[in-house]
Amino acid sequence: MAAELELVNLLIIAGGTLAIPILAFVASFLLWPSALIKVYYWYWRRTLGLQVHYADCRGYRFCYSCRGKPGMRPSILMLHSFSTHKDIWLTLVKYLPKHLHIVCVDMPGHEGTTRTNTEDYSIVGQARRIHQVYTGKKYTAQYIWLMTCFHSKSQFWCIFSQFVETIRLNRKPFHVVGTSMGGNVAGVYAATYPREICSMTLICPDGIKHPCETKFDNHLQDLERSNYTLNIPLIPTTPEEMQDMFRLCSHVRFKIPQQILQGLVDVREPHNSFYEEVFLEIVSEKSRYALQEHLHLITAPVQVIWGKRDQVVDVSGATVIAEMLPGCKVDLLENCGHSVVMEKPCRTAKLILEFIILQQEARGGAKKSS
Repeated sequence: MAAELELVNLLIIAGGTLAIPILAFVASFLLWPSALIKVYYWYWRRTLGLQVHYADCRGYRFCYSCRGKPGMRPSILMLHSFSTHKDIWLTLVKYLPKHLHIVCVDMPGHEGTTRTNTEDYSIVGQARRIHQVYTGKKYTAQYIWLMTCFHSKSQFWCIFSQFVETIRLNRKPFHVVGTSMGGNVAGVYAATYPREICSMTLICPDGIKHPCETKFDNHLQDLERSNYTLNIPLIPTTPEEMQDMFRLCSHVRFKIPQQILQGLVDVREPHNSFYEEVFLEIVSEKSRYALQEHLHLITAPVQVIWGKRDQVVDVSGATVIAEMLPGCKVDLLENCGHSVVMEKPCRTAKLILEFIILQQEARGGAKKSS
């Protein structure tokens, strides 16, 4: 009898011990879904071996995560899309070899990277940042050209060079990967600093004048006609709008619980005014086709990956890039939309790795023949 009571007591204690974390999880899911999302990203970074670091550039702080150390393969710098953050690359990093040196950075104003006021993005403010990077160096034609391009916040590549300089990523040429807005930035950066880039992957990049209209283009026309008084589809404010954004960006239909959708809205809501400001700069006349205007200056080998069902930036943009850069490699993915990294992470990682190896072998062969 005593043994049975002891067994019952053990079962009660065990059940209580298990119930506490379960109840905590349920409470977090129902009451604080945004906290749960942050824990999720923390868990996956830890699981994949990514560590978060900060780079201070004379009062401006960049937040980034990295894994591995520079080695035989070139380092990989990853630039995320509009209104997201460095952790969108986690699904892709999962399928890349652990020995590769990978750097995923929060773009200016996003997540953990400094968000300054409007004045800091002025011509004088941007010129000051670049001047700090080039202190002690002779002013070149490229430097003078850079000083003339700082007309808006969308010129992220201008202050982005500070980050690359600070973490000394440009000690030898690196491979840059950019998706959507990040692809636009990556392309302009490669055109501006050709010696720093050994190769590049553009994933559904914006900044291209594509001949075909998308569902998002129709939204954009409605926004312009309303003088931007309508809600911007890429800046959701309710769980329903968040779901609509996923439907717009993804061909694959993800089943996301209502509470998680609410959590995603809660995480983004404090930043929506900033996102609106950046969005208006990106779609402005001066910035909308920035990538296309700089394609002719790109000398590094280019890989283009695009989802055939992209409703945000039409896949015909890949043809435009291929015509201007005849040597580029184009991979079009079936049953995939704009969110290539989420929808086809394994396939995308394989394509990027194969391209990097191919370019490295080509450079090795060229050196031997010379």
